[in-house]
Amino acid sequence: MIDKCLCKLISEEEIDKILGQLPTDDTIAKLAEFFKVFGDPSRLKLLYFLSRSELCVADLASLAKMGQSAVSHQLKTLRLSRFVKTRKEGTVVYYSLEDMHIQSLFDVALEHIGEEA
Repeated sequence: MIDKCLCKLISEEEIDKILGQLPTDDTIAKLAEFFKVFGDPSRLKLLYFLSRSELCVADLASLAKMGQSAVSHQLKTLRLSRFVKTRKEGTVVYYSLEDMHIQSLFDVALEHIGEEA
């Protein structure tokens, strides 16, 4: 058994630089919460649909083969996490992705999953 690490150690300056750029604990906690939103298959389906078009709850429920109540519940989580935004037209509320950051994250994740090992 080897007691000593055989890899090259980084310098103290590099360690200080890396640690100096480390986000705060609060920011890390917010990142963890942000990525938790991606952890639900139903929400991912809804995000996929919304990455393709602005849709109302009824359309999303039909596409996702879910009840409107379940879709509304997931949309509330997505809205509170700033993944989706709403637009009201008369009595109908339309949902779309909050911004291009969400679109980009979703696209990059799909691309990464689609790569062959």
